[in-house]
Amino acid sequence: MSKPSISKRFSVLIIASLALITTACGTNPVTKKREIQLVSESQEIAIGKQNYAPARQSQGGDYIIDPELTAYVQSIGDKLAKVADRQLPYEYAVINDSTPNAWAMPGGKIAFNRGLLYELNSEAELAAVMGHEMVHAAARHGAKSMERGIFMQGAMIAVGIGAQNTNYSNLIVGGAQLGAALTMSKYGRDAESESDLYGMQYMKKAGYDPTAAVTLQEKFVRLSADRKSNFIDGLFASHPPSPERVEANKVTLAKIGAGGDWGKEIYAQKTAKLRSTQAAYKAYDEGVKALSAKDTAKATALAKQAIAGEPREARFQELLADIAFTEKKPQEALSYYDKAIKMQPDYFKPHIQSGIALFNMGKKAEAEPFLKRANELLPTAPGHALLGQIAEDRGDIDGALQHYSVAAGSNSDIGKDAMARGVRIDLPRNPGKYLQSGAVADNSGNLFAVVQNNTDVPVGRVQVRVVKYDAKTGRAVAQSAPMTISGGVAPGKRNQVAIGQKVATPQEAQLYKVVVEAAELAK
Repeated sequence: MSKPSISKRFSVLIIASLALITTACGTNPVTKKREIQLVSESQEIAIGKQNYAPARQSQGGDYIIDPELTAYVQSIGDKLAKVADRQLPYEYAVINDSTPNAWAMPGGKIAFNRGLLYELNSEAELAAVMGHEMVHAAARHGAKSMERGIFMQGAMIAVGIGAQNTNYSNLIVGGAQLGAALTMSKYGRDAESESDLYGMQYMKKAGYDPTAAVTLQEKFVRLSADRKSNFIDGLFASHPPSPERVEANKVTLAKIGAGGDWGKEIYAQKTAKLRSTQAAYKAYDEGVKALSAKDTAKATALAKQAIAGEPREARFQELLADIAFTEKKPQEALSYYDKAIKMQPDYFKPHIQSGIALFNMGKKAEAEPFLKRANELLPTAPGHALLGQIAEDRGDIDGALQHYSVAAGSNSDIGKDAMARGVRIDLPRNPGKYLQSGAVADNSGNLFAVVQNNTDVPVGRVQVRVVKYDAKTGRAVAQSAPMTISGGVAPGKRNQVAIGQKVATPQEAQLYKVVVEAAELAK
């Protein structure tokens, strides 16, 4: 269970998501330009399908309070999809996060944060953002980002995952890491220009006034200049505005012509419920910050204020649960998490938090179904690490190792602890997997069997056997009796035992292979 490098872990994720990839040249469905395409359309669709739900989970879950609003957003997406250059299985979701942001992943999976909808003033502005994101999917911008990663020997560029209000942003593991990274991909200038250009064309064809794309971009430039923090954390991080983009949009507008529907009244009508609860979500966001600052009294007051403004919101109950959890009141926390689950059963956080609370109370059997459900929704290091401990306690070593291995994919303290736990139970069974060995000659030609401990776990006594190979045939011609390296091998260190053989040259030492047959953990 040696820990893979970050590059190797992301390579595995890519391979798992893309399956078999063959080099091909094709025509971009939007720009009509010839380009190398390593990711096929079927693979794009599969990637989007596999990662859409986990990505939404990682960023706050779906906004379910106002299904009519989501249906409205979907209807605008459907209008634009009818005139798009590429027909994909487009899907549209509203994410329950106050940060103004929107993203698209391969295969036509698009999402808007609740916070962005506050900032728009018309259906045309929403169509401008929608068209822009749709082009990212239709023009293969996400696929191209992945292809660049493939050219870099499969190493995806690690980006910050916008999982606000979850405290799980660096704890996502497995294939969900890829989806979370894709939502925060920073597109190049050419991709942004293409999305602006063709997005405006889609708007025009769908009956919207493309002037909205110009005025909206002007607004974004102003907000960027004012350093509005929520925009900097969201949309501007992946879609940086600029005066150059404004001017380019004006040129496009002059070519395709102004005129069309703005839909200000209908947008105001469809977002009225959302806007009526904006103060409640602001109180919630402030409550989350207060809890992060360990001010539980202030956090509690703000959570109750939020609930008074919108009693149907599961996140608000979840905040009260987090407060109780912080105050070491697990039973109270569980009651609030239960309320949150009943309000929104398909969001991972109250499940995992309930599992953690029950585990800490010693109720591991009760914790297990919560942890399993949480991992189904969004696999995390804590979820797999605790399930690993539960499996280990019942004697299911293979199951424990599987969970620890997944948890170790998180570059976190939990991931490191899971790695160490896995090594402790697996190293005695498979010592050669963790201990590097070889034969080394000193200046006098005396041979030594050397063992290197590449783990973070102290190793005690190690048993090795030395096998000699024929230089001409490459066949084993002799082997030693078992030899013991006593004194232990500290993490990152090496130890040795004399073989009792001499060689004439250092090269001759290469004919000896050291096999690690057994090892014990240090006591």
